[in-house]
Parts: sequence; C-alpha cells; structure tokens
Amino acid sequence: MDGKKVKILVTGAESQIGKSLRMMPDKDFNITFKSKYSLNITDKKAVKNFFKENNFDYCFNFAAYTDVNRAEIDKKACLKVNVEGVANLVKAAKKYNVTLVHISTDYVFDGKKKKPYNENDKPNPLNFYGETKLMGEYIIRQHLKKYFIVRTSWLYSKFNRNFVKTVLELAKTKRKLKLVNDQTGTPTYAPDLIDFLLFMIKTVENNPQKNYYGIYHFSNQGKATWYRFGKKVLSYAGIVKKIKPIDSARFDTHVIRPAYSVLSKKKIKKVFNYKPRQWDKALKDFFE
Repeated sequence: MDGKKVKILVTGAESQIGKSLRMMPDKDFNITFKSKYSLNITDKKAVKNFFKENNFDYCFNFAAYTDVNRAEIDKKACLKVNVEGVANLVKAAKKYNVTLVHISTDYVFDGKKKKPYNENDKPNPLNFYGETKLMGEYIIRQHLKKYFIVRTSWLYSKFNRNFVKTVLELAKTKRKLKLVNDQTGTPTYAPDLIDFLLFMIKTVENNPQKNYYGIYHFSNQGKATWYRFGKKVLSYAGIVKKIKPIDSARFDTHVIRPAYSVLSKKKIKKVFNYKPRQWDKALKDFFE
C-alpha cells in the first residue's frame, strides 16, 4: 500500500466480527466503528448523510439479523435489516463511490449437493433468514460494480452468543448434552475471517489495475457436524461430559437448515493465494 491509510466504515460494530476487528488493530487502516445505536442501516437518511460527511474507501457491512429461529416469527424485523438496510448501504455506496464488503451465509444453499459449494452454485435457501440474506446479495449485485460478498459459516468468537459459548455454558448445568449429528458444515473463527478480509483489501489496494470484485467463500478448512464440533470444544476446554448425537428431526425447532453447507475455498486460494487454517487449529486458539 502506498502509505495512505485506507478509510473503512464498519456497520454492525457490536457483532462478533465487529468486536473481533476492534481487537485486531491494523496500522494500514483508519476504521470507524458504528453500532446500530450510532448508525442504524435501516435509517436511509442517516446512512446517506454519514456517507456524505465522510470520505470512506470501504464499508464493511457486519450489520445483520442473524437469529435464524426468530427470523421465522419476526419476518418484518429480519427483512428490515437484511434487505432494506442493505439497500440503503448500496444506494449510499454507489452515490459516494464506496466499495461495499458484505458478509453473507452458507444458508443461501439447500444442502443437497453433498460436496463443497462454490461461488457459482445456484442458491436455494431453506429458511427465511437464508432468503433475506440472498435478497441482500441480489440487491448488491444488481446495483453495484464495486463490491465483495463474502459468504461464511458457523461463526464463533469470544463475543456475543455462538455455538462454542453455548456448549461451554450447557456443560456447566447439564449432565448430558445432545448435539445434532446430521448437519455438516465448517466452523469459522471470527478473527480468521477478519484476517482474510484485511488481507483481501490490502491485495486490492496493492493491485489497483486488477478487478477482484465479486462473491467469495470463506470459512476455516475441513468439515464437521455440530456433534463433532461440540466434542472438540469440550476436549479443548478440558471438560469431561457425555454428548449424545441426535438427528435434527428430534431437535425442537421449526426451522429447516441445510444438511450439508461446507463452502469451497478454491476461489480465495486461486485469486488471493490465501489458504485458511484447519477449523480445529483455529478452535484451539479460542482457548489460548
């Protein structure tokens, strides 16, 4: 990079990835963090004015409605953030020449492929959360040329609610845990996702003549079921606890989730020469 600090706006600063980014300062970037309380992306006027007043190079959109179960009930709230909010950012990004970096999800796929999904595979979401995330993607692709859509999966960190923290909490109170063993995906450690995003932006800035824009998949390497993931969590935590593998049909939920949602990382390896580390190695870092 040529010495100038790249200006990044982060929306959804209180998200897992937003908080993780705060813990990973980088001298090459001038980052402005905005939570929904200081910049709500569903407020079109506020978004427009903030983009107008600040000369950002990038907007990292970490703001999202991510409660998959609740989304089926509170569809209006989910649509407002994941679709209307994204549309507001798209409009402002286009008007003020800001590159949008948007986080999407493995839940845009139906899980019927049985081998890792690549960026060109046809989406077919099974639940409302996945539908709204796909709608957000379509709005970005339809109206912007300068964008990165980064799909990720099974995100966890030391912040907020996530699978790893839930397993650790349940292990304190439950004699035996029951974890789903017929859904396969890949855990993603939030600091690893952040590392990739910053690496991606540096690569883009250092090679202005190349067009990198588009959709990318990022998760850690390998695959697991929730059961296997949970076993590894307890193992690294040094907790001895019985875990019973169960089918998702026996799990009390009204939301259909993809049975297989492993994301292929071939594109980021080819385009950015970036190889994510194995999911269990990343998980080990969580406990260190």
